[in-house]
Amino acid sequence: MSIEWTGSGPELLLRVDRNRPEPLREQLESALRESIRAGRLAAGERLPSSRALARDLGVSRGLVTECYAQLQAEGYLVTRGGSATRVAAAARPPVDAPSPPATLAGPTALVGPVALAGPTALAETVGPVGIDFRPGVPDLSSFPRERWSRALRRACRDVPSDLLGYGDPYGDPMLRDVLAAYLRRVRGAAADAAHTVVCAGYAQGLQLVLRALAGEGVRVVAVEDPGDPDHRAAAAMAGLDIVAVPVDEHGVDTGALAATGARAVLLTPAHQSPTGVVLAPGRRQALIAWAVARDATIVEDDYDAEFRYDREPVGALQGLAPDRVALLGSVSKSLAPALRLGWILCPPRLSADVARQKRLADRGSPVLDQFALADLLRSGHYDRHLRHMRTRYAARRAALVDALGRYAPEVEVRGLAAGFHAVAQLPPGTDERAVVEAARRRSVALYGIGGYLLDPPERRTSPARLVLGFGNLTPDAISDGIAAVADLLRGG
Repeated sequence: MSIEWTGSGPELLLRVDRNRPEPLREQLESALRESIRAGRLAAGERLPSSRALARDLGVSRGLVTECYAQLQAEGYLVTRGGSATRVAAAARPPVDAPSPPATLAGPTALVGPVALAGPTALAETVGPVGIDFRPGVPDLSSFPRERWSRALRRACRDVPSDLLGYGDPYGDPMLRDVLAAYLRRVRGAAADAAHTVVCAGYAQGLQLVLRALAGEGVRVVAVEDPGDPDHRAAAAMAGLDIVAVPVDEHGVDTGALAATGARAVLLTPAHQSPTGVVLAPGRRQALIAWAVARDATIVEDDYDAEFRYDREPVGALQGLAPDRVALLGSVSKSLAPALRLGWILCPPRLSADVARQKRLADRGSPVLDQFALADLLRSGHYDRHLRHMRTRYAARRAALVDALGRYAPEVEVRGLAAGFHAVAQLPPGTDERAVVEAARRRSVALYGIGGYLLDPPERRTSPARLVLGFGNLTPDAISDGIAAVADLLRGG
């Protein structure tokens, strides 16, 4: 089924590298051909306008126009007067599922978003808090209430009566079709609606996958260290043993992973939680080789992939090995956690068991909400909302960098390439816990990286670091909060 994106400027994941010897036009043509051949762009799908694509890729509009004209001459695209450029019906024969790319092609330029992980489980704030730098919380005031309410009204009006009973545990077929097309387009995923399961947010999706893996006989799961505490809690709830694998500036240490007895690993490769590093290309390949050799499964938390600033995000790891990777995402960061809507792109062997686990858990996610989300995705309002939010978060990110530079220049800030949290490395000898406690006495909630570490305190050698969330704070609140604790951050 071809998805009709009715909004302006649908977004795409395309490979463009200015360091390669090939001209940019040749790279763009090759990237579009590959997307069409691999099924990430289906017959009849509309492409961005030449102006929109040129703006997003940072190239001239003439270059894009010439690229479109060449692909039209080759039969890949069709253009009619007064209409958008679309993928030609005969460009690729229909298949059951898109073919994934066989190898990693280096850095990729993303022109589009995707929704991400659930809330981070951290220690509760003690006492009254005026300014809360809790990571993982989006700008809740920016939820598109009017657009969502319109989408819900349309769902109430249009949903067939026979779909108001207990639905398909995989999720509504229309939403799954739209999600699969969307994730192929913006994340380079090898997404197949037949193996997509709609779930109640990332947290439930992770539980469903872990239960299915336990049913396959998996007993040990590896987690990143430092890493999301929710990953550890979910693995424990599924009855799995946990082994920690260190994270460095290149992402998870695949050599250390290979030395464990794990047959599954939970990862945040696009924007590691909490350090913010991106899994290096060589480690991506090593990780997939490990999964194949060990008959193992990679659970990919597509964390913060839609909010990026200074770097070109890579595509989803799942696109390289869909039979070995379960890709999990949600609208908790992109829209609001309260919606409790997410998805799992399952390896084919797991999809039936994951859907069975979903049916046993709650008989399926709310049908009207699924219709509303499909409406937002297909209409282009979801894309536009994310573009708006990237601008807002970029301003708050700049406010944090400015405040730290003004009030605590001794603090080194990392992990700012994407998302809406940063990691602040405090001066040597600083007591992380003492800083957090003293800040809370000043009604400022800070969060140390200690809550993300698996090793006990007596074995930790990492420096004192804070994970500073800025998504739900105004620029003024960010500045005021840093000013209030500046002496603590400086080690004074």
